[in-house]
Amino acid sequence: MTAAVVVLLAYLAGSIPFGLLVVRAFTGKDIRRGGSGNTGATNARRAAGNLAGALTLAGDMAKGALPVAVVLSNDGLAGLLGGGFPALVALAAFIGHVYPVYLTFRGGKGVATAAGGLAPLAPGVVFSALVVFVAVLAWGRRVSLGSLAAALSLPIGAFLSGTPWLTTLVMAAMCFLIWLRHRQNIRRLLDGTEPRIDN
Repeated sequence: MTAAVVVLLAYLAGSIPFGLLVVRAFTGKDIRRGGSGNTGATNARRAAGNLAGALTLAGDMAKGALPVAVVLSNDGLAGLLGGGFPALVALAAFIGHVYPVYLTFRGGKGVATAAGGLAPLAPGVVFSALVVFVAVLAWGRRVSLGSLAAALSLPIGAFLSGTPWLTTLVMAAMCFLIWLRHRQNIRRLLDGTEPRIDN
């Protein structure tokens, strides 16, 4: 199996719209027609409840983690690009979620898929980002604010911890795209209209 095929398969796996599938199974509705219109876990929770949100979160993380785990289990693939190839696979799955081929390239914001794909590669950095997410969420009561802070912490944490350069570069790319996908949330945060989570 060539590296290009592996990257393509990771992208196709990342494109699986778990939020759309879960919410449709729970309610028969299209998640894209309610709330933020996003296919991620937060909107799935709004559309169909906590269980739907949790299942979507698990699916979105798994589609990032599993392609990376498969590559790491193959010494030949894992060693490509000086050991940086698994990070490219994680990026491919992440891009699949954000720009899924199955949904005319209109997907989610990628936070869960990024976490799933990066966790096998830099568990300490991802754990630190999770801590940042929880702390900012507890303080600001807004999922988007926690997600933005956690995304920003990824390349910073990678740089400070000496993470391999290609993995650090992938984290920076993911951070950029996560912030780009949150641009409407950023506008609402700035004008004070971003929804808060339930108390």
